[in-house]
Amino acid sequence: MQVNKIWTDKTMAKKTTFFCKECGYETSGWMGKCPACGMFNTFVEAPSEKAPAKAKTDSPAFAANQYSWTDSAVTVRLSEAGKENYKRHSTGIPSLDVLFGGGITEGSVTLVAGEPGIGKSTILMQLADSYKAEGEILYISGEESPAQIGMRASRLKIKRDILVCGETRFEAIAEQLKTYKPCLAIIDSIQTLYSEQVAGTPGGVAQIREVAAGLIRIAKTNNITIIMVGHIAKDGSIAGPKTIEHMVDTVLGFEGDATGGYRIIRSAKNRFGRSNEICFFEMGETGLIPVDSSKALLVAGRPLNSPGSVLTSTLEGNDALTIEVQALCTESVYPNPQRMTSGPERGRVLMLLAVCEKLLKLGLTSKDCFVNVIGGLKVSDPATDLAVCMATVSSARGVSVRPNTLILGEVGLSGEIRPVSRILKRCLASARLGITTVVLPGSSKDALEKELANASADVFAGNPVPEFIYADNLKEAADILFS
Repeated sequence: MQVNKIWTDKTMAKKTTFFCKECGYETSGWMGKCPACGMFNTFVEAPSEKAPAKAKTDSPAFAANQYSWTDSAVTVRLSEAGKENYKRHSTGIPSLDVLFGGGITEGSVTLVAGEPGIGKSTILMQLADSYKAEGEILYISGEESPAQIGMRASRLKIKRDILVCGETRFEAIAEQLKTYKPCLAIIDSIQTLYSEQVAGTPGGVAQIREVAAGLIRIAKTNNITIIMVGHIAKDGSIAGPKTIEHMVDTVLGFEGDATGGYRIIRSAKNRFGRSNEICFFEMGETGLIPVDSSKALLVAGRPLNSPGSVLTSTLEGNDALTIEVQALCTESVYPNPQRMTSGPERGRVLMLLAVCEKLLKLGLTSKDCFVNVIGGLKVSDPATDLAVCMATVSSARGVSVRPNTLILGEVGLSGEIRPVSRILKRCLASARLGITTVVLPGSSKDALEKELANASADVFAGNPVPEFIYADNLKEAADILFS
């Protein structure tokens, strides 16, 4: 019995864990397909844990317990918890201040992700130049040499004398942070760093997880603001363990086409402000330039009286954006007609196409259907459902909708149009773009009239008050828009 116990203990000690390189999903055995992200052949064996080497007590990386991100272990009641005085510093770029909730909070950790060449390093270099805080700014790059960073700084006309370090070893970076004690440290990128105390190559799951945790410990225990650049996977998600997104305070992601002229930055997570705020930038010769008229960018140059093109409104953070939804329905040459989307969620579009086919008999079973949101914006607001349906009907029938019309409404499986939130805010944003007609759910009539009654007399700021038309189901909406 004693022999069996010893054998069992040794067997358990040799237990191996596997990680998915794309999403960080953990399992006790190797798998061909990841059940979390659906990618094939992405599981790798996690390196065995070793006893950590004894670290220097004066190093900022180990000022707290190695398994903790703060230096407080006191348990108190909520009523007795003290209020920490978080200080914010402006980035010098008003659009970015909105994403951070009014400025970057001291001691916070931010993760910035996006496609290669979309402008991550550019916007961070500009942020470092205009950051409104006293102290040194340390730019640590594992992808470029200081000379290359200097060339980019010259092109961007950077005036601030930023500290530049070309280092990838975590222990050396920790010493640099201890020596200079910067008010802001930029890590470009987290996938290039490695620690001597962790087995594996840079960019591996174990290395990214432990190095990110070490940087967060430094930030929290020494009140150093850190911004990390992260790469993205093939499906657009942030590469590396998913736990990194949960550990950091703010996650900013670039959207849109890297080859286009405009960039969209969204705050996917923010512990110090609202999430899902977005801002627009235009790529110029001297870097990314904030675009004030962002609401007009998404509908600028739209075709007039063109079948398949409609306007709707979506909420992004505290703003209402007027967007153009386009649909194309054409006879398929394949046995199974294609369904492709760019912007809206594909699963929801497939559901809406099925509802349109059942109620309006559009013959979509033999047609390829493509749905696109202009500008590269990702949309998940259910208030855009009716616009997707009407764009599909317009393309399938070859008839354009009424000009200067905004379409709002959530569509149910039986074809009913359900109410949407914050209608007046959406209408006010659209009225500035010349919208004269708004198609709404019939169930939203009372709510809109109450909002208008409580609003000021000049709520539309001199713009013409649009005509409000109500519809209860898809058939009514189609009759209104195409008659």
